[in-house]
Order: sequence, then structure tokens, then C-alpha cells
Amino acid sequence: MIAIGQHQDLTILRHTSVGLYLGDESGEDVLLPNKYCPENFTIGDTLHVFVYRDHEERKIATNLKPKILLHQFGFLRVTSVSNVGAFMDWGLEKELLVPFREQRQKMEVGRWYIVYLDLDIKTDRLYATNKIEKRLRNDILSINERDAVDVMVMKKTDLGFSVIVNQQHEGLIFESDIFGTLNIGDKIKGYVKQIRADNKLDISLQPIGFENFNDPNCALILTRLKAQKGFLPVSDKSTPEEIYTLLNISKKAYKKAIGTLYKQRKITLLPEGIKMNSVE
Repeated sequence: MIAIGQHQDLTILRHTSVGLYLGDESGEDVLLPNKYCPENFTIGDTLHVFVYRDHEERKIATNLKPKILLHQFGFLRVTSVSNVGAFMDWGLEKELLVPFREQRQKMEVGRWYIVYLDLDIKTDRLYATNKIEKRLRNDILSINERDAVDVMVMKKTDLGFSVIVNQQHEGLIFESDIFGTLNIGDKIKGYVKQIRADNKLDISLQPIGFENFNDPNCALILTRLKAQKGFLPVSDKSTPEEIYTLLNISKKAYKKAIGTLYKQRKITLLPEGIKMNSVE
């Protein structure tokens, strides 16, 4: 059976006046309208398409890339509100419905929200929900401490930012671990700093462990020094904001890195900045 809400490889079965009919091993077929058809094709070729339901609730294939996939989270904008719910732009012709019962609060046109794409099993229709906490689970974790993870910023809290981890779990980036600006919906790389007894995840924006993050930071500083003719106007007296603006790392990470480089005699520490001992 051809599933909706996800990408899949389907075989070209026949060419008609309205487009190509594609099928899978189950014997079901679906239309790929002319506007999405490749210029050159042969019956029997395989096409990579996304399948969803059109305005008449028929399965339809497209080569457009949606901004969210089934059972994933996305950050989408509301384009209109009707008597059945809010509609969001997800990159396809038919917009994505968030029924009123799936809204944490009444959604407004023009605003952006994090939503989860789900499937109504009874009707086989896709819908989005803004009640995202119900779709996150930490009872069974698929990650370990120090793992690199994909992170989506979910909301601001008193402690920092609550985040979605690997499209499955909820985590927290503490304010003390943030060196820059985070915005709701940002997708960034993170690292599992700690898994607490209750399976709550503490996420860091820096690789965990001195060697893990220090070596890349050392390489970064040396690269920037070479690009700036061997001198950078930052020192241990510089503010965290100045260091982050120039190097995109925290002051703590910067001090560890220049300490290593100084011991290796690769740099000289000056009151006004750091100087590379030799520039290739």
C-alpha cells in the first residue's frame, strides 16, 4: 500500500493526458500530475516522490519537498484560519490543517508554531498538532551521554531553552551553556551533556569532554589567526560577547584552547590579543 506523509520510490506504470501513474509492489497506483513529471522518462523507471492527499482527498504524488514529514516536528507559519482550524504553509499546494482540538491556544494568521505531523488512522488523512509534548517521549531513550544530536529549539523556560532532540525526545539547554542567540524553531547541532535519573536530557552546544571540544577550537583559532595575518584582537580580558562574535565559541572554551596552544608554543599571549608564532 502506498503510504502518505513520506517520501518513497515508486515505479512509472503508464503515461496519461493528466500525468504519470506510479505504483508499488502492492498493486496500488497514484497520479503524479504533469507539472511534476520529469521531461524524460521511460515506463518502468523509478521516481522518488512525496505522497499526500489533494483537495479532493485523493492520494497524489509530487516532487516538491514538504517542510515536515510524517511523525516529525517542524516550524511552520499559519496562512489562514477557517471554521475547522488553522492552515499552515508546509511547501505543498494543499496547506496543512491544524484542527482546533489540536491547538494549545488559538492560532493566529502570520504567526509561526512548532507542530507535529500525524496521521488520522480512521480517515487516513494527515493533520498537524500543536500539542507537541504528547509526541515526545523520554521513557525509552535512543541516545547516550556525549552523543551528537539534532536539536530543534522548542520554547524558552526559566532555566534556558527546552528543545526537541532527534525528533523524539525533550531536552534542556541551560542558560549557562548558551553563548549567542537562540530562537524558537532553530535547528542546530547539540551534544548530550547528561542523562539524569528521570531520563531528562541536558543538552550542550559544545562537544562533551575537554579533548572533544578543545581540539576543534584550537584548529579554529589557528585557522582564524592565519586568515588575519597571525593576530587576533581578543584576550582573556575580552568579554564573552566579543569572543563569541569573533570565534563563535564561549569564553571558557576560548581560554582552554589558547592555554593548549600556548603550552604547545604555537601562540604568544599579548595584552591586546593573541599572536601566532609562525604563519605559513
